[in-house]
Amino acid sequence: MKKYSIIILIVGLSALLFIQKEIVIPFVLEVDKSDLFLVDRKDQGGQFPISTPLSGLAYAHCNNHIKSKLGPDVSINFPEKPLNAWSLGNYQYIINAEIDITSTTASTVTKKYVCRITYKNGDNDEGSLDFANWSIEGLSGLDSLEF
Repeated sequence: MKKYSIIILIVGLSALLFIQKEIVIPFVLEVDKSDLFLVDRKDQGGQFPISTPLSGLAYAHCNNHIKSKLGPDVSINFPEKPLNAWSLGNYQYIINAEIDITSTTASTVTKKYVCRITYKNGDNDEGSLDFANWSIEGLSGLDSLEF
């Protein structure tokens, strides 16, 4: 049996390599070419900043979220447009903006923030003004402020 164990090991490894090369990899390539994982939506992601009606609403909803978290003791001034806005596709947006914060105890401070927000209704634009149809996935850059 010892004499044949190396031969069995070599034959077994050869069979595994053959199966992977001739069966598994072609199958994976066919699945990759198919529409199995295709999400067919109007909103396509990109690596360049955008300015669309939905990205503008995403910016407004991020601002409203920040206002609601800071409370009445702080005066906040938002610019008309964000610094940059990116679509990740599937109605997910990254908003990069800055705000001027004036508290009753300190002077005005300008802070930059990044907000990741998702529109839950997909291609249906009817409820885009309602904040209940959006979800804030993350907010950074305002960590030093008390929420």
